[in-house]
Amino acid sequence: MTLFTPRAIAMPAEGAAMLADAVKRIAQPSRRAFLQRSLTLGGLSLLTGCSTSDQDSIEQALAGVSRWNDRVQGLLFDPARLAPTYPASMITRPFPFNAFYGEEQVREVDGDAWRLELSGMVAERKPWTLARLRALPQQDQITRHICVEGWSAIGKWGGVSFGHFLRHVGADLSAKYVGFHCADDYFTSIDMATALHPQTLMALTYDDQPLPPRYGFPMKLRMPTKLGYKNPKHVQAIVVTNTHPGGYWENQGYNWFGGS
Repeated sequence: MTLFTPRAIAMPAEGAAMLADAVKRIAQPSRRAFLQRSLTLGGLSLLTGCSTSDQDSIEQALAGVSRWNDRVQGLLFDPARLAPTYPASMITRPFPFNAFYGEEQVREVDGDAWRLELSGMVAERKPWTLARLRALPQQDQITRHICVEGWSAIGKWGGVSFGHFLRHVGADLSAKYVGFHCADDYFTSIDMATALHPQTLMALTYDDQPLPPRYGFPMKLRMPTKLGYKNPKHVQAIVVTNTHPGGYWENQGYNWFGGS
């Protein structure tokens, strides 16, 4: 994961240690772990004007660093640069399960009844069936999934180019954001440049087989340019919008851009 922080400001070692200790006191464990990995001394130095006993001021400073990271990552993102691809011999077997719940709680979706709903700045809003998506041109990729928890795995995903799909339904490509709502109550959003990236995929298969429920049946968005939490599973609604849609983890303090 590459996160960008402002230029570090020199401070005594005692001050840096005190600020680091303040960050450790943030209440949400998952958010705390993420921020500890994503903030360098340069990011922590923004807290020098805060009281380390004032959690609200610490939260505000951390949110400012995250917004700064989003802007810089957005500016540096190259929509033509491809993530690495790998031979089939390097596929991780079994590919790990990851979600904000345990594997025993995986959502079972009826593929025959499933409909993909479209809204927002889209010309064609007719719901899509799984069969209709499968009739579009398909492609596959063997790419690395990078999790914010520190692990990674290589998998083979197949499906429809998301950029092709957006053009097919007449999405306004000048819109800022694309948001996703999922059958497991997860939600997230991405920038339009990432949506149009040639490797951003509406994944319908895994390892040449129909997408298993544990990996997001009937459709997940696969983006090798994003960290794992930006890759939603069981997608059932897409919105194209200029209003920032946020996300499940992003609303709890995770970096919104989430580039890998």
